[in-house]
Amino acid sequence: MELDQVLLLGSVVLLIAVVAARLGARLGLPSLILFLGLGVALSALVYDFEDANLAHTLGFAALVLILGEGGFTTRWSEIKSALPAAILLATVGVGVSIAAVAAFAHLVLGLDLPTAMLLGAITSPTDAAAVFSVLRRVPLPARIRAIIEAESGLNDAPIVLLVATATNWALGTTGEEGPVIIAGSILLELLGGALLGAVVGWVGVRALRRIALPASGLYPLAGLGWAVMAYGLGGWLNLSGFAAVYVTAVVLGNGELPHRHATRSFAEGVGWIAQIGLFVMLGMLAEPQRESWSTILAGISAGAFLTFVARPLSVFVCLVWFRIPWREQAFISWAGLRGAVPIIMATVPLAAGAPNAAGLFDMVFVFVVVFTLLQAPTLPWVARLLKVSTGEDATEVSIEFAPLDTIKADMMQVHVPEGSRLHGVTIRELRLPKNSVVSLVVRENEPFTPKPDQIVRTGDDLLIVTNGNDRHKVESRLRSISQGGRLARWVPEA
Repeated sequence: MELDQVLLLGSVVLLIAVVAARLGARLGLPSLILFLGLGVALSALVYDFEDANLAHTLGFAALVLILGEGGFTTRWSEIKSALPAAILLATVGVGVSIAAVAAFAHLVLGLDLPTAMLLGAITSPTDAAAVFSVLRRVPLPARIRAIIEAESGLNDAPIVLLVATATNWALGTTGEEGPVIIAGSILLELLGGALLGAVVGWVGVRALRRIALPASGLYPLAGLGWAVMAYGLGGWLNLSGFAAVYVTAVVLGNGELPHRHATRSFAEGVGWIAQIGLFVMLGMLAEPQRESWSTILAGISAGAFLTFVARPLSVFVCLVWFRIPWREQAFISWAGLRGAVPIIMATVPLAAGAPNAAGLFDMVFVFVVVFTLLQAPTLPWVARLLKVSTGEDATEVSIEFAPLDTIKADMMQVHVPEGSRLHGVTIRELRLPKNSVVSLVVRENEPFTPKPDQIVRTGDDLLIVTNGNDRHKVESRLRSISQGGRLARWVPEA
């Protein structure tokens, strides 16, 4: 195709995907299903895409960007207490899921043991793109959301290594290493990648705070580029690049960076582009005419076993030690959405030419489509049914800041979203530090100077000027009120 045709087709597909995302949000459908359907339609009508090697390469590249976006938008203050549980789910939970699904596939579906192990490894990870895009629209307590999001960000790294190992076994190219040595090697790669990500992120925060870039738009580019660099360094050092990029993005996203909100918004936009391109490409790689009833039934059966047996078992084994109530465990189990990651992982044996790889890809594709349609739209209903949410949990407040170097102050822009408990609070009740002031309020595009008794409303934008040393106190104060209301932390912070 000519360049102008490629650009025309690409822009049309992008715009259709954006409209599809809006339609999916209105109908309560996950966007990934609509993007996959768009890819299937393009394959049938425009271009028959069959390059599994290219799909594998582009899929991993998109996953790097999606993990980066997930890291940038993750609040460390929320996930740090949930991290032990999330790490267990991303490691021990993955192992339990693989063993259970492999046993079912071998004993019930009749797959040979290497293929059964591959199916277990491919379908065990939850998907960061699906979780981040669907779960953040569901009002949930912070702990539950943190466990699910952290798990989805962390479990991609071990799965990449496990699927590669299972693929080599299916091809008969494994060495003489035993399972203990293989498990130890995987653990070292994961720990090394996480440590590398923490170091790279720490250096990145300090570098970006000290370098005065000529345009504010360069800060988001530098932040995302720094996170992607961590992935490359991880691969170069034979460590887990996926662990490195996610941890780096978490450190950067929670660091005191200039234009941090803009960086997060940019990462979110890039993440959307990566999701759209990824799902459309995977839809084009699928071949519905190749699907037989036996493949469809096998995919649904494996998905049902994973959803109703293996996933709840893995969640129970990991979370019983934290005394998490059974209702919350049940919801975390149901919210373990599968999306692009299992389909991407299915391209690994397909690209390597492993036996039964095409049938395995088709089974995974059917499983993802059917059970994403079942789980994602029902999450709000299941949350209310299990009484883990009333639907009225507070929404996170959005805060942006830019340094005013000449007067050693920071200017903060605070947006009050739907569901924030800042709504109804007066300016006086914000109890900001002494040298911080709400200088302007923008309501329905009309700016005005507020008085101390002025009431904050949903949709307002507050312009706050503060001493640079007090900015973190202002952020903490606003976030606590947004979550807990006017009485949150009544005693002023030191």
